Amino acid sequence: MTTVLIADDHPVFRHGLIQLLEGSKEFHVIAETGDADGALQFIKQKHPDIAVLDIAMPGKSGLDVVKEANELNLEVEFAILTMFQDEVYLHRALDLGVKGYVLKESALNDLLSCLRAVADGRTYVSPLVSHYLVKRNEELRSLYAAQPSLAELTPMERRILKLIAENKTSREIGELLHVSYRTVQSHRTNICSKLNLQGFNRLLQFALEHRGSL
Repeated sequence: MTTVLIADDHPVFRHGLIQLLEGSKEFHVIAETGDADGALQFIKQKHPDIAVLDIAMPGKSGLDVVKEANELNLEVEFAILTMFQDEVYLHRALDLGVKGYVLKESALNDLLSCLRAVADGRTYVSPLVSHYLVKRNEELRSLYAAQPSLAELTPMERRILKLIAENKTSREIGELLHVSYRTVQSHRTNICSKLNLQGFNRLLQFALEHRGSL
């Protein structure tokens, strides 16, 4: 069975999701919590296959948990629960590597399908906001058509480019990726060369302009 952590600060809603998952016979909820810090601790201790996180919890958000888990290289997939039909939140979640994105208003109908997809290594977005995903994919295709050399970037160069798009400095990127400042600078030079970007701020400008598509 696929093991799951549920983190949501509304107990009645959280317990409803637990009943839904336990009744499916496909998923086993190994931990539950009402806040972000508790979610991160349970991920470290219990090692769930999937963590289902409310995007808005007391203190840190569900996306903050995803970001910290990524920085710690924790092996877990994420599904986000949200009340917001907001394109910005969806893009940020996808940029962080979130595989599932479910609106709370349709969670009882969508969550099982979402978790099945995530467990299978696929991405799932609630139908009510799926048009944003279509738009994102169209923008990505347009970007690659205009800048085909993006396909030449290595996985590390692509990760650094995304962090540049978050306005991170080379020193901050080095700390996050556990590499030296000089290594980050070398990767930045290689990215500029491959993308034919010239000028001191051109790489940052390019990354910020295409942040939603990188």
